[in-house]
Amino acid sequence: MAARPTWKGYLKISLVNIPVRVFPATDAAATISFNQLHKVCRTRIQQKRWCPTCETEVPSSDLVKGFEFEKGKYVVVDEDDLAKVRPASTRVIDVQQFAEASAIDPVYIERPYYLAPDGQVAAEAFAVVREGMTGKAAIGKLALYGREYLVAIQPRENGLVMYTLRHAAEVRAMSAIDELKTVPATIKPSEAKLARQVIDSFESVGDLTQYTDDYQTELRRVIDAKIAGDEVVATAEEAPPKVVNLMDALRQSLDRVSATKKRTARIVGATPPKAAARPAARKRARG
Repeated sequence: MAARPTWKGYLKISLVNIPVRVFPATDAAATISFNQLHKVCRTRIQQKRWCPTCETEVPSSDLVKGFEFEKGKYVVVDEDDLAKVRPASTRVIDVQQFAEASAIDPVYIERPYYLAPDGQVAAEAFAVVREGMTGKAAIGKLALYGREYLVAIQPRENGLVMYTLRHAAEVRAMSAIDELKTVPATIKPSEAKLARQVIDSFESVGDLTQYTDDYQTELRRVIDAKIAGDEVVATAEEAPPKVVNLMDALRQSLDRVSATKKRTARIVGATPPKAAARPAARKRARG
């Protein structure tokens, strides 16, 4: 099924306006979700809004938004109040600046979207801007769903990827974590060298497509078995790792990786005896 856009508008860079469509970059359906059922009759339960003071169910028409400014004290904010601060839906992704793509700190990234040209006429301008943005990230603003978002846009394959970003006030400083204050500022050079050797032995191209969600796979296996009325067999639980001396653990890790690589090399490089015998047999046949 072809992806459907969730938003249409314009990518505005100075005086350049390119019609674009925005698509979700993630698939929520890939994750298994559950409904809550009544254990007795297996009926899906309903969530009801209950007022403990009036001891009554509250209809949606009687709900208002409240901000707790002191413990147990609220100020009501109605739709007229929100309309005074709600940004106008301009249908424009307004680029404010460009920066090196590496300058975007991943901790600020919230959710990814894909951008594509809206129509054939926009495709050429879209391609020119995408090519010009190689290695760069556009920082801009977007009014969406009644609020203003900070976004970053980068080239990706033959399109653009847009990330909604958290504002600086939403990101907690690492200095607020007390446990990090116990981390030593200096370490032994021998330990650092051995750690780098272990890390280098695991280095690869970083292809995330090779990984699958084993939990989701096992969950689907259990669900399918229960639907079919089969017995659900539990997978073997992995024993918790033992805490050992750091240097011993690093050396053992390095030895294990080295042994695995040697076994793989022998298997790949080995020539089957029958395959090796065939050329000799052909030579004897020709003679």
